Order: sequence, then structure tokens, then C-alpha cells
Amino acid sequence: MTAQRTCGTCTLCCKLFPVPPLDKPAGKWCPHVVQGRGCGIHETRPQLCRAFDCQWLENPDLGPEWKPEVSKFVLSIYPGTNSLAVTVDPGFPGNWRQEPYLRNLRRWAEAALAQGDQVIVFTGGKATAILPDREQDLGEIGPGDSIVSLKGPRGYAVEVRRGARA
Repeated sequence: MTAQRTCGTCTLCCKLFPVPPLDKPAGKWCPHVVQGRGCGIHETRPQLCRAFDCQWLENPDLGPEWKPEVSKFVLSIYPGTNSLAVTVDPGFPGNWRQEPYLRNLRRWAEAALAQGDQVIVFTGGKATAILPDREQDLGEIGPGDSIVSLKGPRGYAVEVRRGARA
């Protein structure tokens, strides 16, 4: 977390992500959120919440327009990768397509793809890959699925390699 930044009244991660220790599913408000004030159990919140890497908190180069309560999406590093996950509030599914967001997401995608990583937007159960010149619908991503970037003669593409389904 940057020295100057705190969550403050922002609680969007408390809605978008699952918190198994609290039996809180993704897409539902955590029962400990105090609207307009923040986390009601901030001092004793689960380790999962403490360890969450909100990029707005971590990256001082992101301006106030990137704060999740303003942008209506949370930027984080996808677990086990260096890929950027853009997890969108389903109540505002198109906000990431607005400027300055889309232009920057495309720029970051170009840099990420050159390193074998991606920028992926998650809206509800659906994923969209951001490429330097377009977006690519990936559909639903399930447990065991992997997202792979490929460079071809016409530029980059992203594909989902489906894992075993139960």
C-alpha cells in the first residue's frame, strides 16, 4: 500500500470477491461492510482480505479516477501470474470501456503480452481479454481453465485452455 493511500470508504472488493472464511460469495456485499464508512471489522478482518493487492492502493501512478469506488472496477494481479485482472462491478459493466480506462488498459496489455502476460476483464462469470487493438470475448472461465496469449502473424490473440470439468 502506498504511504498516502488507504481504502477509506471504498469497499468494492468486499462485494466483488469471495471471502471463504466469512462464507461470503463473489458478487454479494460482505455483511461487515458499513456503507459509506468501510470495513466494520478492519482490525480483525481475515488474512485473505489483509493480503489482497488492490493495485490502486499499491501503485502511486494510478490517479484518483482509478480508485475502485470511482471506476467501478478493481485492478489486481491475477493469482499465480503477473497478469492484470480487472474485476468489474456488474452494476456498471461498461465502465472499463470508458476513457481514460480503455486507452490505458490497451497500453498495459501491449506491455503485458510482450512478457507473456495479459490484461483480463472479469464481469460476473465472463472474461474479456484486452489486446492493444481490440477486445476478445473469452466467455466463462472456470476452475482449472488457463488463459494463454499467442503471437501470430496478425498480432496477438488469447485463448482459453479448458481444464477438466467435474
